[in-house]
Amino acid sequence: MSSSPSDRSDGTAAASDPLRPSDHIDSAPVDDNDINQPALGVVGWLRWGWRQLTSMRVALVLLLILAIAAIPGSVFPQRTADPNGVVQYRQNNPDIFPVLDAMRMFDVYSSPWFSAIYLLLFVSLIGCIIPRIKHHAKALRALPPRTPARLGRLEHHRSVTRENGDAAAAIDVAEKQLKSLGYRVARYDRGTTWSVSAERGYWRETGNLLFHIALVGVLVTVGIGGGFAYTGQRVVIEGASYVNTLIDYNSINRGRFVADDTFQPYALTLDSFDVTYEDFGTPGAGQAGNFAANLSVRNVDGSTSKGTVRVNHPLHVGGDSVYLLGNGYAPTITVRNAEGDTVFSGPVEFLPQDSAMTSLGVVKVTDGMPEQLGMIGFLYPTPLKMKSGAYTSVHGALNLPLLTLDVYQGDLGVDGGKPVSVFELDTDGLEKLNGRTTDTESIELQPGETADLPNGLGTVTFENVSPKGAKDTLQSVKRYVSLQIHHDASAPWVLAFALLALAGLGLALFVPRRRMWVKATTADDGTHLEYAALARGDDPTLAAAVDDLVRGHERLLEAAAPEGSTPAKGA
Repeated sequence: MSSSPSDRSDGTAAASDPLRPSDHIDSAPVDDNDINQPALGVVGWLRWGWRQLTSMRVALVLLLILAIAAIPGSVFPQRTADPNGVVQYRQNNPDIFPVLDAMRMFDVYSSPWFSAIYLLLFVSLIGCIIPRIKHHAKALRALPPRTPARLGRLEHHRSVTRENGDAAAAIDVAEKQLKSLGYRVARYDRGTTWSVSAERGYWRETGNLLFHIALVGVLVTVGIGGGFAYTGQRVVIEGASYVNTLIDYNSINRGRFVADDTFQPYALTLDSFDVTYEDFGTPGAGQAGNFAANLSVRNVDGSTSKGTVRVNHPLHVGGDSVYLLGNGYAPTITVRNAEGDTVFSGPVEFLPQDSAMTSLGVVKVTDGMPEQLGMIGFLYPTPLKMKSGAYTSVHGALNLPLLTLDVYQGDLGVDGGKPVSVFELDTDGLEKLNGRTTDTESIELQPGETADLPNGLGTVTFENVSPKGAKDTLQSVKRYVSLQIHHDASAPWVLAFALLALAGLGLALFVPRRRMWVKATTADDGTHLEYAALARGDDPTLAAAVDDLVRGHERLLEAAAPEGSTPAKGA
């Protein structure tokens, strides 16, 4: 197949093509050296990057990325909210935990990558808002645009002819009508043509700006408020108290501006913990509900009060919010050495492992024995022995509770200067004295019973803490609660900016931006009235608005017209 003259690259044939003008771009010879785009340079690239970052498209993308980046915070337990959950996740997933921890999946909201997205979004929003505020302020001061010469070209156009009408008076009436409808108006009269231009819907852009300003307010408030906020966790056993001081927290995350003496002094005592379980034979048997921690509050002035903490119903004390995170059993265990001296005694928090409250706990005896002792125990509130010989709990309530203990001997690692969790026992390097893989069975105890430790080391007792006169074991083991104490003075500001954002979003979505024109022209057969409208964006009610304007204007003109005048005729 032969090529046509217009396909030649030298441009000579294209110049002789009768279908193209002589100055067509293809008529000149192509020379790659004629195209010389200047290099941007460092300043140019920085300016280009700033324009990209401050575009609304990038701001929306960053907002979406921030929402996606927050998902791991709800998938993985966070140290700031659920430190016990992080410990449990580490025990259940020892292989993948170091990888996830290095990626800061358990500290998502304080991670560098989340902070980078947060700051980029903040800068992008600021860069978007400032130019738009200037533009919007200029638009608010400007007059509505001039009336188009040919209104009939607009889609929403109506025309009416009135005989013996006054064009100037008709526009005066239209001007007052549009003002009453909330339009900004401007008169544009010329010769035999009178017109009024009207515009409304500036609240739409105002709402859009309010939404973005409120979003920036939320980011700033959360960022600055986080420096003055703190979140701490404390495990409290029934009958025990804790004081709201830095040293009394089990774990705490505080902002960089929170000093050691910032905490409002008060004391909390766990009087009792109420929980109900579904009885056997009922739907959902064994499931728990109606958690309630009954607390006594003692203020710094000596006054006392009572309060109850339930799930999603915190107790507010001294500017802090006290939340209920979890609960469990704390069996009271006493260990005596071979001489009968008490070397350990007290309640020990056991972590629930399932919905039936099968709980795991660790007892560490560091002094009073020939070597340090560690015990790994399981508490079964309602025990059931399976065919394999192992126990399981079939109900969360205390029905003949059973405690089993495996004893280890050796260096527990508590004197090495490294932090060690009270819920973990590193058995590497320890000698196992009983239980599986040994010739001695695990220790099994019920409330009030005492058993001998292996190798004649002493005894261990599972104390029955039931009140005197109690006929059952329902109160033989103490309960504990895990409380979260949260202080954040910026919360009301975040709420205010969130409400402002919702208000701005409502204005941006539901306020239409439109322009209206009414033109009156004097002719031999009377006065020609034209009505037209134009919307900025999608406005499905625009046609109805024009019809309402025409009908309303007609009624006003008829009311102002002298008796016997001729009515208007639609064109």
